[in-house]
Parts: sequence; C-alpha cells; structure tokens
Amino acid sequence: MTLSGRDAYREELTALAAEDPSIVCLEADLGGKNHPFQTAHPDRFFNVGIAEAAMIDMAAGLAAGGYKPFVSTFAPFAALRAAESLKLTLGYLNAGVTVVAPYAGVSGAWFGTTHHCLEDLAVLRSVPGVTIAAPYGEAEMRAVIRSAARDGRPHYIRTGRNAAYESLPVSGTELPPVNWESEGDPGDVCLVSVGEEGTRLALAARAATGVSHAHLVYADHEHLAESAAELAVRHTRFVVVEEHRSQGGVAEALALLLPGREVTSVAAGQGWPSAGGDHQEVMASLGLDLPAVLAAVARARHGRPAAAAGGSVRACVR
Repeated sequence: MTLSGRDAYREELTALAAEDPSIVCLEADLGGKNHPFQTAHPDRFFNVGIAEAAMIDMAAGLAAGGYKPFVSTFAPFAALRAAESLKLTLGYLNAGVTVVAPYAGVSGAWFGTTHHCLEDLAVLRSVPGVTIAAPYGEAEMRAVIRSAARDGRPHYIRTGRNAAYESLPVSGTELPPVNWESEGDPGDVCLVSVGEEGTRLALAARAATGVSHAHLVYADHEHLAESAAELAVRHTRFVVVEEHRSQGGVAEALALLLPGREVTSVAAGQGWPSAGGDHQEVMASLGLDLPAVLAAVARARHGRPAAAAGGSVRACVR
C-alpha cells in the first residue's frame, strides 16, 4: 500500500536508524502515540512539545556532537515560527539537520489559516546552502530521506497531511534533476510540477492536453539551476504548478533562470482562506485547481497574457 509522505518518512527513517546509530528523531508534539521510530529506538526519540525553535536549536547541538538529527513539525511552525532558528542552524552554521515539514500548503485545510503554509519555499530558498525537496509519493520521499541521511547537508523537506500518491517511475536509483513523465512536442507548452498537489494537477492537465510534463523533486537554487539548464534545451514555454504563493516559489525562480523563455505560474494566488473545507476545496478557493491549470496552458499556447485574477500569473524574462 502506498503511504502518505509523512508516514513514508517515519518508516524510512526508522529503518535507516537500525543501521546508523547516529540518527536521532525529534518531533514537536506531532509524533502521536505509535510513532515507529519511538517504538524501535526510544533512546533516540525526543518529543519536545510545541517548542519548535527550541527543537531546531537542540538539533543544531546534536549535529555538532556528531549526530544526524531529523526534526518534524507542521510546516507553518517549522518554516515561519522557527524561521530565525532555521536561518542560523541550516544557513549560518550549515548544520547537518533535516527538517521534515508536513501540512505544507493548505493540506491542513480544516485547521484554518494559522495552520496553512504557502510561504515556506520563499523563506527556505532565501537561506543559502539548504537542500529543499517536495517529494511526490512514497518512493520519492524514501529516496529523499535516504539522500539526506547519506550526505549530511541541511535539508528542508515539505509534504502534505494524509494524501498518498504513487511516485512517478525513474530510471536508476537516484532521483534525476528533471523527471520527464511525458515528452510531447518541443514546440508546445511544457508543464512543470512541484510537490504533491502540483504534480497531481499537472498529471491531470497533461492527460487532458497532451503537453509535456517535467516533474521536479528539488526546489533549492542549486538544483533548480541544473533543472533549468535541462528544461531550456527542450522547451521555450512553461507552466509551473505548485501549492505555494507565486512570490518566492519555483516559477519565480525558474523565470530568472530561464532568460528568453516564458514561465507562467499557477499557484495559490493572493487570498487568505476564510472558510473551512477539504484540501482541494481550499486550493480551488485560492485559484489552484485543474480549470486554472488548463486555462494557463491554453493562454501559454496562444501567447495571450495571463489573467490577473486567480492563481495564474505570467512571468516572462526576455
């Protein structure tokens, strides 16, 4: 059975810790009663309660002591409430701490605006040296966790709440900079997907339109520069789909990395959700749904400016 991103993280980290005694796991009141890591390795599991910044600071000390700390809490509390600790720990100290942040985007829809996080990529992308990943599905999450444990660099990994998707197939054992799920006409538009919901929507739009679809797992500057070089060889027009605000998101980064190309962003718009609903309902209220993606593809195909309303904004760097 395919696991959600956060459950895949817990299982993979528990298995890795059986072979690597330096791996430790910290949670900020998010672990629950049956956390597999706590069950298997109780002496290396720490639930610090709702003290997210303190948890990041503790992880910095553990990393300095030779451990490999993995910390997890809600994305808004990791990326926003603990932003200063993240900047100092992951950036200034370049500590080998991995932050796994579920409830990214509006996946915690019913919890309200305080538990939404549409700004985390902007915050983390501004901190030099941090590897940022937004895996789609269980296999990608497991691969990202293995890579983080292996290379020891600072990581920020965003995922959703309970959604479970089957990862896209890859050739080989390593995740490529660009996973070409579908290669269409080079003269046509290319969809670029980031994260769980961005990839879900891009897959549906690709099936409806027949355009190319390039999936990205990593969203930091180093990886995006490599991805942009590969994208530029094959296409000139891109529609980037991501569950994030357009400011500071992947589309904005790619627009700067792809001079002479057209990059259209289908993102979460400028609004603040004021009513509850399930995940997809709240996304739609922000202008991030399949009709918005299809409309963006149609506009990009015909060279028309993107509409100002909703979540679709065109950013062209020429």
